[in-house]
Amino acid sequence: MMRSMFAGVSGLRNHQTRMDVIGNNIANVNTAGFKKSRVTFQDMLNQTVQGASSPQGSRGGTNPQQVGLGMTIASIDTIQTQGNLQSTGKMTDLAVQGDGFFMLGIGSDIIYTRAGNFDVDTNGNLVNPAGLKVQGWKPNSSGVIDTNSALTGLTIVKGDTMAPTATANVAFANNLDVNTVIDATVPPAGPTVYHPLAVTVYDSLGVAKELNIRIAKTAANTWNAYIDTSDSAWATMGATTITFNADGSFNGAAGGVITLTHTNGATSPQTVNANFARLTQYASESTARSVEPIVPATAEPGNAPGVLSTYTIDKSGVITGVYSNGLNKVLGQVALANFDNPAGLIKEGENLYRKSNNSGEPDVGAAGKGGRGGISPGSLEMSNVDLSQEFTDMIITQRGFQANSRIITTSDEMLQELVNLKR
Repeated sequence: MMRSMFAGVSGLRNHQTRMDVIGNNIANVNTAGFKKSRVTFQDMLNQTVQGASSPQGSRGGTNPQQVGLGMTIASIDTIQTQGNLQSTGKMTDLAVQGDGFFMLGIGSDIIYTRAGNFDVDTNGNLVNPAGLKVQGWKPNSSGVIDTNSALTGLTIVKGDTMAPTATANVAFANNLDVNTVIDATVPPAGPTVYHPLAVTVYDSLGVAKELNIRIAKTAANTWNAYIDTSDSAWATMGATTITFNADGSFNGAAGGVITLTHTNGATSPQTVNANFARLTQYASESTARSVEPIVPATAEPGNAPGVLSTYTIDKSGVITGVYSNGLNKVLGQVALANFDNPAGLIKEGENLYRKSNNSGEPDVGAAGKGGRGGISPGSLEMSNVDLSQEFTDMIITQRGFQANSRIITTSDEMLQELVNLKR
């Protein structure tokens, strides 16, 4: 038999494989997060008819004489280039802009994907279409996320409740008019000249109460603050003296502890520290009001209970819940994994990949850090298949297949001529 016939067979077989890969690429042209593949060829075996010889005397050297015995596949590569992003408007649709893969949990096993078409199941789990849980980190009791902690499935539970927090601090800022009339009347009979301050406080059950505070000028550069007990008989305020420097800046305050006595089952008595350090005394209209206290995390301004209304996801993958009480709370953060050789990942089907011996170990961390790309919420990454390139490759592959088939038919005709010699 002729060697050319076997070379033609190898060409047919491997061009067919290339056509299979091209067909798969075209079939997945609209598959979210799909990465196309390509086939490269190489020659196979070579039969040496005559070896090379070195120059000797007056005769020069000769090159080797070799007959090729066909071709084979050199590689089938996954091309991990960035796909275009398509806006969907759905908050749980996520796309990676740059390097990195979403991580999905199957029991204790982790697999990877670029397709971020996620949703929330009946238990609040953030999952992919196959029900695999999206992995990330949940905040600790202080609301802080540690990206060095163990991964876990992320949840967004509709109806999640934010617990109330009892008020421990209130604060006041802005100006008190230095030209205010001095009135040193002893409370609670009142002074008749005062600046009213209203502040909302919460008990341990989240019940809100508005306290009315009167702040009156009792001497030059000296003011006194106390609870207006006409509508807040259950609240008292320690004797509070606020002093200012000659230039109108705050000098100090003594007292300022508010005591609340509850009858609704909340923790009682409740003490609240009043901070006046951001007040000034200038020759300008009195504009003093309550503000959010600048205090350590342990000194809470307090809040009512709330129910999760909606949520947002930012570029770093942080999921933030928005509650009915107007406050936000971090619910978790989506993790990304990067690989030294992402082309070495094994395709598992369903847009999933598994690490291999040549992909390297996953470098897990937050989006936008350590070479990992950012996350685009409300978007999906489209397939990176270029139809014009695929159709061109398909034509080239078809012509290659045809040419190899001609090798076989021509070799067959030559063999026929050889058989006909006997006639």
